[in-house]
Amino acid sequence: MAEYTQRLILQVQFNIRFIMKKHMLLLFFFLFSFFLRSQVNGVIISDVNNIKLLKIWGSHVERGYAYGALLGKEINQVFGNYVKPQFGTYYSYARGIVESGLHLKFDSVFVVEAQSIITGMNQTGNNSLNLDYIDLLVCNSILDVSRLLSSPSGISCSTLMSWGDATSGTDLSGKSVITRHLDWTTSPTLVNNQVICVSQPSEINEQSWVSVGFAGMFSVLSGFNEHMAVFQNMMDDFTGNASYGRLYEPIWFSLRKSIEIRDFNTDGKYNVQDVKSVLSRNSQGYAGAYLISAMAKSTEIEDSLIAMVAEIAPTSPYLTFRDNDYADNIPGDNLYTANFQIARNNARNYCDRYNGIVSAIGQGVGISTTSSWDVMRDYSHLSHNLQLMQYAPELDLFKIAIYGNNKPAYQNTPVSFVISNLLSEYTGVNDHIYTPAVSVFPNPVKEVMTINGLNEIEMPVRISVRDLAGKLVFSEVITGNVSTTHFNVSSFSEGMYIVEIKWDNMISLNKMIKE
Repeated sequence: MAEYTQRLILQVQFNIRFIMKKHMLLLFFFLFSFFLRSQVNGVIISDVNNIKLLKIWGSHVERGYAYGALLGKEINQVFGNYVKPQFGTYYSYARGIVESGLHLKFDSVFVVEAQSIITGMNQTGNNSLNLDYIDLLVCNSILDVSRLLSSPSGISCSTLMSWGDATSGTDLSGKSVITRHLDWTTSPTLVNNQVICVSQPSEINEQSWVSVGFAGMFSVLSGFNEHMAVFQNMMDDFTGNASYGRLYEPIWFSLRKSIEIRDFNTDGKYNVQDVKSVLSRNSQGYAGAYLISAMAKSTEIEDSLIAMVAEIAPTSPYLTFRDNDYADNIPGDNLYTANFQIARNNARNYCDRYNGIVSAIGQGVGISTTSSWDVMRDYSHLSHNLQLMQYAPELDLFKIAIYGNNKPAYQNTPVSFVISNLLSEYTGVNDHIYTPAVSVFPNPVKEVMTINGLNEIEMPVRISVRDLAGKLVFSEVITGNVSTTHFNVSSFSEGMYIVEIKWDNMISLNKMIKE
């Protein structure tokens, strides 16, 4: 009896320890799970004038979770008020096209990322429509799905690329600039849910990149990295149809791969050939007919590596590439993309927008960042212009104006971003430096430095010049609503300087080279 009692006591003690251990493990997993869920690898840096600046970092899972956690409400708005109504009663067919796996193909990392976005939305209580990852994939392939359903989009867009001789003698000094209209419906839902998303991957084969689009878009309609930009236009004069069962890659995911993956074609360089390589892997074309503009830094030297237009379609010829060697109507080191086929089938279909730009740039020289913007603003706009943007990688400049106050983007004042700041690791300090479009000219400079665009700043500004060691070599306060100011820098030593333009809590950083 004593032995039985002793065994019973030991068993009870064991059970108590087991139960306590089990509960401790459950508590540990609960706390660990809560810790993971509470970690959001991202932050909304600014939310001004209907456009959010978002920065996310980490793996595809972590970035997806952060995107969903931070933008869940906005994603529901875009899906419920814009994407689903675009298909109307045919939305179930749209889902079926994506879900079947027969007509469109998605890289597994993008599927995982879409699932992580939904997880982030769910765990933060911001998924009022109970969306799933298929809904997100539909959002990011809306153009491709629409073409498979024979429902072409009314989106247009246009892009002007200039470099080399075209920009010589201006603030660009031969460097690259691309200015782009995004023409889309002016739906209040899209207008109010625009997003600039900076993505900083932890994967070693990927690089930081930026997407300019709408909440829920984790692919690339307009995007860039430190080396190159890619933009998608519609080919409005195409009349053919996509075929079912072709496993087309959605165009926006192709463009994302071209700027996210380091050196996609593994040639040791970062230029438009990476975009060409991504597109060329889709030998049967794409579900829609698209025009893709790609521009890299002028340091690539060869025109074919600096700027390219791809004309792609779901019928033969599937892929046609146009660079500066093609005898189009635009002169010099310039390429222009509107909405009609030029090189494809040698169509040379020059629309009114195309002819307007050709007339406006004359001999195609003397194109600065300002004149590129102005020419596109004045001669290539449409009333449903949702965004007007400019990318000049060697000036470290990204500039954007957006639709607002019932006015198209081209009629509104732009703000500028320092690209290197956008792509830098988030520190919580000066990550959202954005300014009116201030520029330094000429650059390089020998005697007189001119600063343009000050009239967009309606308050006193301090202009300072520092050398690369941070030493202050010049400083002056400018008051009054002046557009341009001049400074004699002939006494400066040769080399590179940083021109700081400060007002209120804002700062514009510009590189200046003294010859």
